[in-house]
Amino acid sequence: MKPVHYAAALAIVAAALGLGWASHCGQTPRPVSPIYGVALPEGYRDWPLVAPAEEAAPLDELRVVVGNPVAMRAYRDGVLPFPDGSVLVKRAWKRQASPDFATATIPGHATTVQVMVKDAKRYAATGGWGYGRFVDGQPVDEAQHRTCAACHTSRVKQRDYVFTHYAP
Repeated sequence: MKPVHYAAALAIVAAALGLGWASHCGQTPRPVSPIYGVALPEGYRDWPLVAPAEEAAPLDELRVVVGNPVAMRAYRDGVLPFPDGSVLVKRAWKRQASPDFATATIPGHATTVQVMVKDAKRYAATGGWGYGRFVDGQPVDEAQHRTCAACHTSRVKQRDYVFTHYAP
């Protein structure tokens, strides 16, 4: 093998090993929301239920809100404001009639996953909360994220900007 080809082959092998090592170490960056830098939390699908919800037309969605241990403790203890480190995740699906039971509604295709992260210092300008809205694992555009804090501020400021009531 000529020295030039040997060097090129060595560079390709080194790059491949480096990429493999980076993904193995979990260093592949996760997508984050514009403005807030919020990512989908690891393991959120296994978190406990805060409450289910149903959104009427035009969205026609079934939703569940789950919380990390910090948020769940605050809900159970009735603590407001939520402590820093609280994370809430809302998962949403289009409503679909059950093929097995005519009066039942089941989740259809997933629509969004929305995240709220409490960090009073980092997100002081938005009541202490950072927001992320994701479709198919990717954050939506900045314009949609600009609406998050305004909606929460105008409707539920008295409850630390959180819509969801705990369903014990």
